[in-house]
Amino acid sequence: MNPIDTSPPGIDLNTHEDADERYQRAAGLFGPALSRLVSGYEANAAERQDLLQDIHLQLWRSLARFDGRCSLKTWVYRVAHNVAADHVRRSVRRGSMSSLEDLESASEKIPLPSHEKEVLDRLTLAQVHDLLLRMEPLDRQVILLYLEGEDAAAIAEVSGLSAGAVATRIHRIKRLLANHFDRRSFQ
Repeated sequence: MNPIDTSPPGIDLNTHEDADERYQRAAGLFGPALSRLVSGYEANAAERQDLLQDIHLQLWRSLARFDGRCSLKTWVYRVAHNVAADHVRRSVRRGSMSSLEDLESASEKIPLPSHEKEVLDRLTLAQVHDLLLRMEPLDRQVILLYLEGEDAAAIAEVSGLSAGAVATRIHRIKRLLANHFDRRSFQ
């Protein structure tokens, strides 16, 4: 196994697997994560499907250039986040998505939850989802990868930030989310 490669076991970059086989393997391993990632970038169900298809198309196209200098997982996340960021930019330009806000502004505009437990849980999840959709692309990319269980070093490799900058962003976003929900619980 390549020393930089942190792909799951069973991915040997030294094989002579072609781009189609590599795509099938990547789609099988990371397909569920890509589906979750897409819902963090697009609220509309039809647009989510289109975005997911675009990501898979670009992933398939890009794997012909994959040379193993990073892990397959890093490559997949880079492609996916780049396609999703382009999608957000196009949506903002078309006016089909409201302008992006910083995390503090976005968290203040979420409606107050109901006091009933079941409704509260659903609304809390909706608030988190809404906050994700309002984040700037880099913050969104960092927190979505964090929620997928990636560590700061892996997120840094995907995003191009330093591991320290990633850790700082994660800490800041978690603190703002906690403050948002603490404030809401007292209102």
